[in-house]
Amino acid sequence: MLTKYVPFTWRITYETELRLYTQKFQVTSEIAPILSREQLVVSIALGITIRNIESLLPAKSRVVRVMPNTPAVVRAGASAFAMGSACRDGDSDIVRDLLSTVGFAVEVPEAHIDPVTGLSGSGPSYMFAVIEGLADGGVKVGLPRDLAIQLAAHTLLGAAKMVLETGTHPAQLKDDVQSPGGSSVYGMHKLETGGLKVRLVGCMFRNINF
Repeated sequence: MLTKYVPFTWRITYETELRLYTQKFQVTSEIAPILSREQLVVSIALGITIRNIESLLPAKSRVVRVMPNTPAVVRAGASAFAMGSACRDGDSDIVRDLLSTVGFAVEVPEAHIDPVTGLSGSGPSYMFAVIEGLADGGVKVGLPRDLAIQLAAHTLLGAAKMVLETGTHPAQLKDDVQSPGGSSVYGMHKLETGGLKVRLVGCMFRNINF
């Protein structure tokens, strides 16, 4: 059924019909006959460029490419979107308003979508691993697991809010936590010895070059 490939359709501002396209590139040719230039096609299909999608749709089709992430399910997502050349004035606002209902949304050049995939698209999996690791450490030194997970998760949440709300560089915020000769300095030294930041950079590079 075609609705398998276009599972969401909204009638929204200015009588614009928006179709969210989520599946593999091969099915674009199947849905093309039901699309028109009056519809705004929003794709969250991984790795499929606007040009690829436009090539199978009616000429001058309005296509938007989006990279969301899973925290959108709790309205804390981070989504980047790129507009196709045929998009009209106001289309960007429509997409931003839609994505903003589930978190942060920002328009970027399409060349940035793949790097965004490596950072905020895959980033939640890395942060979940950090939460798990912190919680495991808490359990190792005697905390109940449920409490350790809650503390670890709120620690990341609080750190993120400080970055966003203070505008202070993360390096400065990190230094503000560390007292000379204190436990945080020793902990950070252990992380840096293990190549924490280098490994995170490597994850991003590998993610967009797999």
